[in-house]
Amino acid sequence: MFLLLLCVCALAGCRGRVRDPRMVVMIIESSPNNLDLRQGTDAQSERVGGVIFDALVKKDEHYNLKPWLATSWEQPDPLTLVIHLRDGVRFHDGRPLEAEDAAWTIRSMIDGTLITAKGGAFAAVERVEVRDRLTLMVRLKRPDAGLLFNMSDGLFGVVPRGAGRDFGLHPVGTGPFRFVSAVQDKEVVVARNPDYWAGAPKIDGVRFAVVPDAITSALELRKGSADLASNVLTFDMLHTLEEAPNVAVESGPSSVAIYTNFNVNDPLLRDRRVRQAIACAMDRQAIVDAIWRGQARLASTLLPAGHWAAASDAEMVQYPHDVARAERLLEEAGFHRGADGVRLRITLKTSTDETTRLMAAVLQQQLRAAGIRLEIRSAEFGTFYSDVTRGAFQMYALRWIGSNEDPDIFRYAYATNSFPPKGANRGRYSNAHVDALLASAGGETDQANRRAEYVEVQKILAEDLPGIPLWYPNNEVVHSRRIEGVRPTGSGTFDYLREITVR
Repeated sequence: MFLLLLCVCALAGCRGRVRDPRMVVMIIESSPNNLDLRQGTDAQSERVGGVIFDALVKKDEHYNLKPWLATSWEQPDPLTLVIHLRDGVRFHDGRPLEAEDAAWTIRSMIDGTLITAKGGAFAAVERVEVRDRLTLMVRLKRPDAGLLFNMSDGLFGVVPRGAGRDFGLHPVGTGPFRFVSAVQDKEVVVARNPDYWAGAPKIDGVRFAVVPDAITSALELRKGSADLASNVLTFDMLHTLEEAPNVAVESGPSSVAIYTNFNVNDPLLRDRRVRQAIACAMDRQAIVDAIWRGQARLASTLLPAGHWAAASDAEMVQYPHDVARAERLLEEAGFHRGADGVRLRITLKTSTDETTRLMAAVLQQQLRAAGIRLEIRSAEFGTFYSDVTRGAFQMYALRWIGSNEDPDIFRYAYATNSFPPKGANRGRYSNAHVDALLASAGGETDQANRRAEYVEVQKILAEDLPGIPLWYPNNEVVHSRRIEGVRPTGSGTFDYLREITVR
């Protein structure tokens, strides 16, 4: 069907809109929830916001932190972090970046100025002091080994002092591109920042075009009315587009984790044996082979493969595809087959992302064999994400981008004190032992000791199964051949937009 649509489009002489050839058009699946990185927690907010703002530190390819707006930092004691800022950096409106701006950014997330899920990442901060124009001092209530990571790219962006709740409507950052305009469910436009301290971009700007339908996205790329798309197409579409003379595909490993999450307070899902049964009824490898064409790796934890804190498969209980085991677990939990063969009826909520909808349809078929009737409800991302954050779901499918590159993801996603809006524990999972381990690991400075505690957390999560890590899809960027220099990162960020050129 997809190939037929491409051929029809070619025969009909499809023409895209007239556009400035110096501007790059990049397809995104949905509008950013909030371009203010203090508030935006969805993938599009963090990726698009990441080209408007700069973080204090930046992750390298191994997820180690390196200087960015912060040139250096030191920790004279476990409760004090001193950060030295780069001189000569200016916001897009010309104001110089100073320590007061960085201090305001942190304070606003913890003092009530904003109500944000990211505030939980700074819960250990007691106060922020400005020592001089380019030096700030963060005083902690308790040690927090993950604090600096939460000030890294994709998760954090320094805003000018005084920026309030509506700042995301007209964001002003220090990044390589400045905000121009945004129309909900249509586009976000950014322009080149010629005075960018780390070197101005080589293109004039980017129009992030919102195209929620994957087939439409592929057609736009094929006919040249779009230049780039990052991880928005199904793999059969990628396979077809690879044969197009005007399109190229860049592929590589990714840290993105696709997962499903449960509302553990739902009467049908409260018993962990039910959640384990759902995991056993899934044939994850079959989905990877069919939908991702093998371009993904199975996951047993949210941390990227090879991460220093990731537990090995041998350290955790596993749930290989086993329908008999799934039925046995459901039987033990009191869910017996009815006359119609159904043991359990639950609803899976997803966005309208094409790959996610395909995955949901396959899961629906797989779970049926164990007597689980899965109803699928897809909605545009804003509505879907609102339901997720309000806890209005039984089960949902999403992906972690960036946040899961630090083991603090387990506090953010599963600690009792991380229920929204203070964090992303959307399924309201609560385990006192996990809370204690996370508190201890968060203040531990010795990496070996931290790893031991995080491994124990992952072992408990694998048993309780408040969510199921599914797989890490490859990072796939499709681009027109007029674009050169596309080098995707494992984090899936849009950093390469600063380096690309247009022929």
